Amino acid sequence: MIPYVNPHSLKIGPIEPFGIFVALGIFLAARIIVKQSERQGLDPNPIHDYAPWGVGVGVVVGHLVHLLFYHPEELSKSPFQILKVWDGLSSFGGLLGGIIAAIVFFRIRKVSFAKYADAFALGVAPGWAVARIGCFIAHDHPGLRTDFFLAVNFPVERYGGPRHDLGLYDAVLLFAITGLLFALRNSGKLQNRLLHLFAIIYAAGRFFFDFMRATDLSYVDARYLGLTPAQFGCILLVIYGVWGLVTKRSPQGGASAASGGAVGSTR
Repeated sequence: MIPYVNPHSLKIGPIEPFGIFVALGIFLAARIIVKQSERQGLDPNPIHDYAPWGVGVGVVVGHLVHLLFYHPEELSKSPFQILKVWDGLSSFGGLLGGIIAAIVFFRIRKVSFAKYADAFALGVAPGWAVARIGCFIAHDHPGLRTDFFLAVNFPVERYGGPRHDLGLYDAVLLFAITGLLFALRNSGKLQNRLLHLFAIIYAAGRFFFDFMRATDLSYVDARYLGLTPAQFGCILLVIYGVWGLVTKRSPQGGASAASGGAVGSTR
């Protein structure tokens, strides 16, 4: 069993460990996407130009999804809560924000996102995994009570004892997906399809994990028809992934890598 460490004891002045790992994750994702773009013979400049837009819009939309769908009760505290973009972020909301930014940016620049999709898959997976380590250290995704060997020994007085920690599980899943994607990146049959494969595998794992999220604590995620907002997002990711694997052809199959560029920009 993993011992519980109070995240506030790890603060460095005003800096929280969660923020450090999120920043490291964003930096890692950006670096890998650029390197993979260069490896594929693509111009990395669109990635450099897109990065600040993707991060900025991702943060804003991530906060709005957290506030409006996960914890709408927070708006009753103060309407100004909606302006505190640093106070509560949804990773799925951040993904949605990145998608919106990509749709607008790549269309304005008249650049086919489909050409960069594999590079995005190879960068986003490990970057997201590192950010999820921050979630684990912050223990902001406690799960159900359990005696599983990877459970965190949460304090009894506040949490009732050992629980699953979904931040840890998500990080492990994303690191595993990272290894798989890098192992398959030279596979001709999966060229231009890695992002779709990533969407399916992650969505399946996340959909399962969210059933283990705590429901017996004072601050828990909202449910709609018994599902978390992320689980509805997972359904959309699976649809997107299956659509891509079925309709897109690898260059070896004779199709242009840029086919469906505008649609592919939805990630």
